[in-house]
Amino acid sequence: MKDKRKGILQLLIIAAVIGLCTFTTCIGFTKHHKGSAQNIKLGLDLAGGVSITYEAVGETPSNKDMEDTRNMMQKRAEVYSTESSVVIGEGGRISIDIPGVSNAEKVLQSLGKEGSLDFVAQDDMSFEDEQKTIPKYEKTICTGKDVKSAEGTIQQDEMVKNKEYVVSLKFKPNGTKKFADATAEAYPENKIIYIVYDGKILSDPRVQAEITNGEAVISGGFKTFDEAEELASMIRIGALPIELKEVQSQVVGAQLGLDAIQSSLLAGAIGFALVVIFMIVFYRLPGVASSIALVFYLVVMLVALNALNITLTLPGVAGIILNIGMAVDANVIIFTRIKEELAKGKTVQSSIKLGFDKALSAIVDGNVTTLIAAFVLYVKGSGTVKGFATTLAIGIILSMFTSLVITKIILHAMYSLGVDDAKYFGVARERKTIDFVGNKKKFFGISGLLVVACVICLVVNASGRCGGNILNYGLDFSGGTTFDITFNKDQKIDGQLKKDVEKVFMSESKSNDVVISEVAGSNALSVKTVELSEDQRNNITKELVNTYKVEEKNIENQNISASVSDEMRSDAIVAVIIASICMLIYIWFRFKDFVFAGSAILAILHDLVFVLLIYGLTKISVGNTFIACMLTIAGYTINATIVIFDRIRENNGSKSGNDETLAKVVNESITQTLSRSINTSLTTFFMVIMLAILGVESVRDFAIPLLAGIIIGAYSSVCITGTLWYTVKKLRRARKRHA
Repeated sequence: MKDKRKGILQLLIIAAVIGLCTFTTCIGFTKHHKGSAQNIKLGLDLAGGVSITYEAVGETPSNKDMEDTRNMMQKRAEVYSTESSVVIGEGGRISIDIPGVSNAEKVLQSLGKEGSLDFVAQDDMSFEDEQKTIPKYEKTICTGKDVKSAEGTIQQDEMVKNKEYVVSLKFKPNGTKKFADATAEAYPENKIIYIVYDGKILSDPRVQAEITNGEAVISGGFKTFDEAEELASMIRIGALPIELKEVQSQVVGAQLGLDAIQSSLLAGAIGFALVVIFMIVFYRLPGVASSIALVFYLVVMLVALNALNITLTLPGVAGIILNIGMAVDANVIIFTRIKEELAKGKTVQSSIKLGFDKALSAIVDGNVTTLIAAFVLYVKGSGTVKGFATTLAIGIILSMFTSLVITKIILHAMYSLGVDDAKYFGVARERKTIDFVGNKKKFFGISGLLVVACVICLVVNASGRCGGNILNYGLDFSGGTTFDITFNKDQKIDGQLKKDVEKVFMSESKSNDVVISEVAGSNALSVKTVELSEDQRNNITKELVNTYKVEEKNIENQNISASVSDEMRSDAIVAVIIASICMLIYIWFRFKDFVFAGSAILAILHDLVFVLLIYGLTKISVGNTFIACMLTIAGYTINATIVIFDRIRENNGSKSGNDETLAKVVNESITQTLSRSINTSLTTFFMVIMLAILGVESVRDFAIPLLAGIIIGAYSSVCITGTLWYTVKKLRRARKRHA
């Protein structure tokens, strides 16, 4: 029985949620626009700024020393931006991100300097300002190197018997003597000993006793233990024995980041419009419902980024755009099922219910396997790859919700309002079964040729085409320094300019290993050379500014040590292996058939080999996003494969027929899901092709291999996986018969 009021209410609720989320993302709340899109935290590649990673020299420091070092770096970074992030990594590493800064040279110099902690006698102290906040001195009692330990603690005041918070300070032998002499001189007149760190006075305690044993207590004025521990921490920081070296750094211009996000958003808007038009034309009323659900997905995604305080990176934006294409997949599976039920003569209401019920397992299994890829990306990736993995995972979860819940509510609401004619939904036409199994030798032959082509291409590259490497390893995988230099419009980029810029880098690096290339679509050059020190990078920047009048904000540079690049290469291999094993186990568990799982993994490897061929032929730089690209393709491929396997499992049921029956099941299952395979590939293709056309170079380098992955994924899921499953099943049956 139809309830029009219920249908109207459901549509109004969804419209209200979309409206509220849209208001939040566009305007936000309060005068500070809290919750709006403009308050989403942007990564360095979008906001511009400085990123640097330090590594402790020698043995890995203790957790306490690392935490103190993090606190020190956090305070230094916050001088430039309150949005700064300082994170402790593995193996004695600390990563610092400072968005929005313009004077990158000054920031890098400040972060890299050694902290100074000085104890200064009152008679040796003067000030440069009337407020007495800027200390000036030439003589010190002792320094941080003389401090053994500093701890916040609680002691009992002997006079009033009250507990108070204090800082317990211990000196090394040399410091003990120096401090004893200073307190002996200061005690009679109750003078001050100033504690100064990085030019700021941390504390100014008065000497109340001569201290000869090297153990002092700073008391008075601490209202809480945290206040005492904060001072103790700052003293420990100044006394840190840790020596840090730079292993990775990146400088990004804010204008370049702005251009990147604008071009990516334009690509997303055009791709979104194409997807909506395609869905409405092909699926009619359900297409309208899915388009509304997609809008719901998009605005809720933006609110989620704000609410979860996620830092949005350029690959993260690409992840959101990619998810729009992939979000349609679940709707396509559902709508295909609804059409099939209508073709069987079921009512519209019954077809909607059965369509969602029968599509559920394929949707859940496909998205879980893609989530596995996103999880591995987050664990093994770093920086921008983590941003991509985060948005990909959130997008997968939201797309499942919008397709299984929101689209369902909209369809039921429309039905309640009287839109109940099958013509609005479309009825599946009877399709002639295609003999995929009969053509398996052709398919396997094509795949074999692709594998051989890949091997030949990589061998040729290794012989010298890519500098002796099988692929064109980017900075992330090879180590070194790159500069991206955007010249003013009146500066013509020609052969002479390239030679002059090359001389600048060769002179400073003392190396002939300098590779210069033009950046497509912009008046810019990309220069790659050996690993340069901070001073060398600063000198090159000054030369470019002074000689070629390049604005410093238009000079990006990135530096990665060989040790970090080696780790990234190994992480890429390990990530693919871990993801494949996890997917194998999950599919084996869900389908109760190892052949299903094995066939799916072989299809993934087949697709990744083809993408390697594309990387080899196009010489696209293989860097950190390479991991994201490979695992995204793995998740995408297995998603499509699971839909077909789910239909094979359903059609096969408990049948145990002969090989001919099994071949018929496989052919029918692939044919029945063919429109889904094609349509999902097309909608995802629309989104990614826009990124490849309109995105900045780093996005294009991600989008082009992804396009190849979408194409080969559609081919392998339709032509390889089902026929491969049949072939293995047939061989196992033959073996049993001859056993």
